[in-house]
Amino acid sequence: MSMPYDNEAKIKQAVILLQKIVNDTSVPRNIRRAATDAIRNLQDLGLSPAVRAANAIGILEDISQDPNMPTHARISIWNVVSILETVKD
Repeated sequence: MSMPYDNEAKIKQAVILLQKIVNDTSVPRNIRRAATDAIRNLQDLGLSPAVRAANAIGILEDISQDPNMPTHARISIWNVVSILETVKD
């Protein structure tokens, strides 16, 4: 029965990590914009947690290959994707 809480806790953790990327001015603007889009997707309560996570993963995987991304941001994005991959309905 604690599954919905676990999913929401994982999503909240992912949002916190993404927020750090958004607020990091050393990260290129397009990557920060994608992180903002991912946060927006994660906070869309009209969708199930798994769908929100999948949408965010799609956005993050697209930008994770950006050659201009600083290494620390890439690692953070990989961490977020790892967290979100565990979100199930």
